[in-house]
Amino acid sequence: MRQLAAAAVLFAALLPVTASARPVAADSASISAVPTGHVYFWPKPGQMGGAWDYAPPGFKAAEPPVKRSAGSFDSHASVTVYAISDQPGGRCLYRAIYPDDYSDNWDWSGKFDGVSDTAMGCQAG
Repeated sequence: MRQLAAAAVLFAALLPVTASARPVAADSASISAVPTGHVYFWPKPGQMGGAWDYAPPGFKAAEPPVKRSAGSFDSHASVTVYAISDQPGGRCLYRAIYPDDYSDNWDWSGKFDGVSDTAMGCQAG
């Protein structure tokens, strides 16, 4: 019975990730750990804390603990994605994140509200 449970855990670890945005159970991850087609956001600089995963297409609202507190990111998406920041009066700003772009101490940490594969009509910020 114990061997069957161990095999099930191993099999589950080998399955591809299919969700487009979900928390990643890891305290940190290296550049090689971010799957192709995904962007990881961490709540702390240096890719520390539990990572939050985005994979285009579409818009995904950031979830705690990275909402308004994404201290670092790493993009392995094949397209440019846009960090979105909601502003007063229904306005919004975007910051382009290019393929293979990363920051270990992101200056947008306090502005990050979501991410999209389009600029969503926002102004560059």
